[in-house]
Amino acid sequence: MYIAMNRFKVAPDEQAAFEDVWLNRDTHLKDVPGFVEFHLLKGPQRDDHVLYASHTVWASRTAFEDWTRSDAFRAAHRNAGSTSRTLYLGHPEFEGFEVVQTVK
Repeated sequence: MYIAMNRFKVAPDEQAAFEDVWLNRDTHLKDVPGFVEFHLLKGPQRDDHVLYASHTVWASRTAFEDWTRSDAFRAAHRNAGSTSRTLYLGHPEFEGFEVVQTVK
Protein backbone atom coordinates (compact mmCIF):
# COMPACT_ATOMS: atom_id res chain seq x y z
CA MET A 1 0.00 0.00 0.00
CA TYR A 2 0.99 3.61 -0.53
CA ILE A 3 -0.15 6.73 1.33
CA ALA A 4 -0.08 10.12 -0.40
CA MET A 5 -0.43 13.20 1.78
CA ASN A 6 -0.51 16.93 1.14
CA ARG A 7 -0.13 19.28 4.09
CA PHE A 8 -1.76 22.71 3.99
CA LYS A 9 -1.20 25.67 6.31
CA VAL A 10 -4.58 27.41 6.28
CA ALA A 11 -5.10 30.94 7.53
CA PRO A 12 -7.21 30.73 10.73
CA ASP A 13 -10.01 32.88 9.32
CA GLU A 14 -10.17 30.76 6.12
CA GLN A 15 -10.88 27.37 7.75
CA ALA A 16 -14.55 27.26 6.79
CA ALA A 17 -13.84 28.27 3.19
CA PHE A 18 -11.01 25.72 2.90
CA GLU A 19 -13.19 22.91 4.26
CA ASP A 20 -16.04 23.96 1.96
CA VAL A 21 -13.79 23.62 -1.11
CA TRP A 22 -12.82 20.08 -0.11
CA LEU A 23 -16.24 18.92 1.09
CA ASN A 24 -18.04 20.08 -2.05
CA ARG A 25 -15.62 19.05 -4.80
CA ASP A 26 -15.87 15.97 -6.96
CA THR A 27 -12.70 14.01 -6.24
CA HIS A 28 -13.13 11.64 -9.20
CA LEU A 29 -11.54 8.93 -7.03
CA LYS A 30 -14.21 6.27 -6.51
CA ASP A 31 -13.66 4.55 -9.86
CA VAL A 32 -9.87 4.96 -10.07
CA PRO A 33 -8.02 1.61 -10.09
CA GLY A 34 -6.04 1.10 -6.89
CA PHE A 35 -7.81 3.81 -4.86
CA VAL A 36 -8.59 2.62 -1.32
CA GLU A 37 -9.75 5.63 0.73
CA PHE A 38 -9.41 9.36 1.31
CA HIS A 39 -9.40 11.47 4.48
CA LEU A 40 -9.23 15.22 5.01
CA LEU A 41 -7.51 15.79 8.35
CA LYS A 42 -7.60 18.88 10.54
CA GLY A 43 -4.61 19.30 12.83
CA PRO A 44 -3.35 21.76 15.40
CA GLN A 45 -3.80 25.50 15.29
CA ARG A 46 -0.75 27.76 15.49
CA ASP A 47 -0.59 31.53 15.73
CA ASP A 48 -0.67 32.05 11.94
CA HIS A 49 -2.29 28.87 10.57
CA VAL A 50 -4.27 25.68 11.08
CA LEU A 51 -2.63 22.53 9.74
CA TYR A 52 -4.70 20.34 7.39
CA ALA A 53 -3.68 17.23 5.46
CA SER A 54 -5.24 15.30 2.62
CA HIS A 55 -4.53 11.59 3.20
CA THR A 56 -5.14 9.15 0.36
CA VAL A 57 -4.54 5.41 0.58
CA TRP A 58 -3.65 3.50 -2.58
CA ALA A 59 -3.14 -0.19 -3.32
CA SER A 60 0.38 0.64 -4.56
CA ARG A 61 2.68 3.50 -5.48
CA THR A 62 2.14 2.59 -9.11
CA ALA A 63 -1.64 3.02 -8.72
CA PHE A 64 -1.06 6.49 -7.23
CA GLU A 65 1.36 7.49 -9.98
CA ASP A 66 -1.04 6.22 -12.66
CA TRP A 67 -3.78 8.38 -11.14
CA THR A 68 -1.55 11.49 -11.25
CA ARG A 69 -1.31 11.03 -15.03
CA SER A 70 -5.03 10.36 -15.52
CA ASP A 71 -7.99 12.39 -16.77
CA ALA A 72 -9.58 11.87 -13.34
CA PHE A 73 -6.61 13.64 -11.70
CA ARG A 74 -6.82 16.56 -14.11
CA ALA A 75 -10.58 16.86 -13.53
CA ALA A 76 -10.21 16.75 -9.73
CA HIS A 77 -7.52 19.46 -9.76
CA ARG A 78 -8.93 21.63 -12.54
CA ASN A 79 -9.66 24.62 -10.28
CA ALA A 80 -7.33 23.84 -7.37
CA GLY A 81 -4.91 26.70 -7.88
CA SER A 82 -7.43 29.43 -8.59
CA THR A 83 -9.96 28.64 -5.86
CA SER A 84 -7.76 27.86 -2.88
CA ARG A 85 -4.52 29.81 -3.29
CA THR A 86 -5.72 32.59 -1.01
CA LEU A 87 -6.89 30.11 1.64
CA TYR A 88 -3.52 28.73 2.67
CA LEU A 89 -0.02 29.97 3.38
CA GLY A 90 2.63 28.86 0.92
CA HIS A 91 2.42 25.78 -1.27
CA PRO A 92 0.99 22.44 -0.15
CA GLU A 93 3.72 20.04 0.99
CA PHE A 94 3.50 16.57 -0.59
CA GLU A 95 4.67 13.50 1.32
CA GLY A 96 4.46 9.95 -0.06
CA PHE A 97 4.86 6.83 2.07
CA GLU A 98 5.27 3.14 1.31
CA VAL A 99 3.39 1.18 3.97
CA VAL A 100 5.80 -1.01 5.93
CA GLN A 101 3.37 -2.39 8.52
CA THR A 102 -0.40 -2.47 9.01
CA VAL A 103 -2.03 -3.60 12.24
CA LYS A 104 -5.80 -4.27 12.25
